[in-house]
Amino acid sequence: MLEILKESLLTCPMVKREKDGVVYNYFIHPITDGIPAVTAELLRDVTAAMLKSLDLKNVDKIVVSEAMGIHIGTALTLATGIPFVVIRKREYRLPGEVVIGQETGYSKGNLYMNCVNKGDRVVIIDDVISTGGTIKGILPALKIAGAELVDILFVVNRGSPDIGIPYKTLVTIDVDENGVKIIDSAF
Repeated sequence: MLEILKESLLTCPMVKREKDGVVYNYFIHPITDGIPAVTAELLRDVTAAMLKSLDLKNVDKIVVSEAMGIHIGTALTLATGIPFVVIRKREYRLPGEVVIGQETGYSKGNLYMNCVNKGDRVVIIDDVISTGGTIKGILPALKIAGAELVDILFVVNRGSPDIGIPYKTLVTIDVDENGVKIIDSAF
């Protein structure tokens, strides 16, 4: 399990990026970027590991972030029958919409959560955690909505940030000029 994910990380393309005058190495991966193509085999590998790792007992909803959480949310929904909710980058102004302030290492802005209700038992899954900025915005939004957080899982962990509560990851990586190094994995 996770052999396809690990191999795809070890062989993924790398680019140099710059933010605020600091150049850093950025890995480009199907799960985290949608490039190269997301294969069925990779999604099956990730989904099987999520099923084995997550506490899904009595969960009402899977919560994902737009955009790169959508494909893993879809796969997990198809495997479990549990509906998923997408935290969006666009405001809809529906009743009960919760505005989420988000600041990551790459962007800053608002996200919007709909369809998470008081008493919902939810799990959060996302493609990658690096700074923790997105999840740190989502956690208080779940409290505002009155939902109960059951579990959190990130496919890729780069940086191991402290988000104030425990979370699960499938693989922990480091990235340097030579590429991705796998530090740890759930399986």
